Amino acid sequence: MFGGEPLIGVLALQGDVREHVAALRASGARAQPVRRDTELSEVDGLVIPGGESTTISRLLAMFGLLDPLRERIAAGLPVYGSCAGMILLAAKVLDGREDQHQLGGLDVIVRRNAFGRQVDSFEEDLDVTGVGSVHAVFIRAPWVESASPEVEVLARVSDTPDVPGGERAAGRIVAVRQGSVLATAFHPELTGDTRVHRLFVKMVEENS
Repeated sequence: MFGGEPLIGVLALQGDVREHVAALRASGARAQPVRRDTELSEVDGLVIPGGESTTISRLLAMFGLLDPLRERIAAGLPVYGSCAGMILLAAKVLDGREDQHQLGGLDVIVRRNAFGRQVDSFEEDLDVTGVGSVHAVFIRAPWVESASPEVEVLARVSDTPDVPGGERAAGRIVAVRQGSVLATAFHPELTGDTRVHRLFVKMVEENS
């Protein structure tokens, strides 16, 4: 940390990078895009934004970030993953590609595109532990199918209609925390509400 402000990176391979950087800066942190191992080595925490999880997975390997990021997460680097970031941080993914790389950090099983396709995107007010009532935006979002006892469930959807195919959606887990790893199935960077980012900044500060 420099001058009391943590330096938090935003993985800049795909997704809402600028929005996360702006939200982190508004939450009292210094923030920078991360595309290289040298940049990853400098940060006190990392945000993995939404996007397409299989594409981000391939790009992590192409840019030489896959193993260094896995090692830093295993060593306790605070990480926040939104949407695709949640998928990449999960120990196991349902409906993913066989060649998709996982980063680990969350002892959960996540279902990819669980709520349906792009046209099935929706918004809902959620009660998020440690944050309060949040207006959440879900875009081709995953959900947590199951979580180990070590994982703290922070939020579940409530009145969400069943998804195409008949899967019951109400009550599904959409925000979790395990130690220094935080993940949401929704996109707080799109709403102008920085409280989820402030929670993550606090996690980084407490870890430093």
